[in-house]
Amino acid sequence: MNTVLQWFSLKNVKGVGNHLFKKLIDRFQFPENIFQATVDELIRVEGVFPPVAKAIHQKKITDPEKQEFESAYEMGIRIVTMVDESYPSLLREIPDPPPFLYVLGKLEKKAVHLAIVGSRDATRYGITTAKQLSRELVRHDISIVSGMARGIDTAAHEGAIEANGHTVAVLGCGVDVVYPSENRSLFQKIKETGAVISEFPLHTNPEPYHFPLRNRIISGMSVGTIVVEAAMKSGSLITAKLAADQGREVFAVPGSIHSFKSAGTHNLLKQGAKLVETATDVLEEIQPFLHHHESSGASSEVPIKKKHTKLDSEESIVFKALEPYPVHFDDIVRSTGVEPGKLAGILLKLELEGMVTQTPGKHFSSCEE
Repeated sequence: MNTVLQWFSLKNVKGVGNHLFKKLIDRFQFPENIFQATVDELIRVEGVFPPVAKAIHQKKITDPEKQEFESAYEMGIRIVTMVDESYPSLLREIPDPPPFLYVLGKLEKKAVHLAIVGSRDATRYGITTAKQLSRELVRHDISIVSGMARGIDTAAHEGAIEANGHTVAVLGCGVDVVYPSENRSLFQKIKETGAVISEFPLHTNPEPYHFPLRNRIISGMSVGTIVVEAAMKSGSLITAKLAADQGREVFAVPGSIHSFKSAGTHNLLKQGAKLVETATDVLEEIQPFLHHHESSGASSEVPIKKKHTKLDSEESIVFKALEPYPVHFDDIVRSTGVEPGKLAGILLKLELEGMVTQTPGKHFSSCEE
């Protein structure tokens, strides 16, 4: 009997969830030992009642299970079980770890994983900050974990890739399903340089109830979770709560007190999350977990503003009046004293130079990258 097929088969026994699967592996080490155990031996494991023990004892490999294994093999997808060396060691410690993961790419055996999550509808400030934090952290041999969603997740993965670092995308669907579809190119890059993983079978579509399950993997395999922009009702806050429940570090990036998109992160700070302004704030907390700490002197600061071209005096006044958060055109007029017609021309020039971004409603923000 194929070893991987035995993992598939045990997972499909009615009554064997992730909690019980872990208890069985803790007791018997491998599925083959579990299937060879007697009913009396099985019911000695806490949570295994006679009907479940009988179902395990009678379980046979099914054709759909064989097909799942064959499909994964043909697609180049690895099945990494919780007893494999490359299975994330911290994930193994949570109460309900996935018994196995579908993996496209490569999981680093000794990587220190750190999660970066946040709003799908992120501001320029949030995206820039997530990307910069990710860039700096991978330079310290940290692997960035996120969910490949729009906004902050995407920025976190992109920052790691841009800095030639390792990143892991944890999906709420099968690893052969790209979601969201516009991240197809990012999916390919992550697969080539890092890893795309999921606990869900192949061809599984994204469903709302999959994402809280996905989030426990993001937090569970990571030494800590950084939340960059999150409203009060946000999936990112679920991930932060899971991280806290799992005994992991929780970090939060502060934002504008006027932005509802930072209300959730500010609430985390009130509850005791570590405030993050630079990558150094994170490194100080996770230092005990680091295998190698770079001392190259590379800056971990998130830059405030970067000028892309030489500006005259009025252009400089306008640019300095902008923030990573969008500012309304009328507010810029009031703060700079520049006549509206002239201001519109200056903003257009700055936008063409890549220094300013315009968002709907005549809002403008500085580009920090």
